[in-house]
Amino acid sequence: MRHCHGLELPRFSAKEKQLLRGSIDFIGVNHYSTLYVKDCIHSPCPSGGDRPIMGFLNTTGYRDGVPIGEPTGLADFFVVPRGMEKIIDYVKQRYNNMPMFVTENGCTLQTQENELEDRDRINFHRSYLASLARAIRSGADVRGYFVWSLMDNFEWLNGYTKRFGLYYVDRETLERTPKLSAGWFASFLS
Repeated sequence: MRHCHGLELPRFSAKEKQLLRGSIDFIGVNHYSTLYVKDCIHSPCPSGGDRPIMGFLNTTGYRDGVPIGEPTGLADFFVVPRGMEKIIDYVKQRYNNMPMFVTENGCTLQTQENELEDRDRINFHRSYLASLARAIRSGADVRGYFVWSLMDNFEWLNGYTKRFGLYYVDRETLERTPKLSAGWFASFLS
């Protein structure tokens, strides 16, 4: 990390390092999609991009023109349930199976015709929860899962144009109406 980010990373004194050691209670994992990653330190990659990691790695949802999974309502997000199991397993291995919570997982849909009949969202959560269950059965210490989001909300990159919620929010009246996925989730939990 220091090789890639240099002075951007803080330096800690020996006393600060001692205070931090062992102070973590759990790891929060936000997972929406999975992408292919290419090392750009030792391989040629396209220039540009607006993220600090650009220049060090390149991400894409396509290999040889084939998408990694089914598309969602966001161009760079695909439905790739196996990614949930893989990231949970990686965190389990890398951090000695520290307790984990999936703090965000959800999707916005491609079509916006009938927001209340969100069967694709149900399929998304069903498949990602099945992947998470496999990771747990393999020994991952996952203690909770939070869907993103209970209600349609403001998204920092997309404003109110993308809807992740289990409840539809009418932007004029602010009335909240449960989507099909809200009923599915309630049934799943009971």
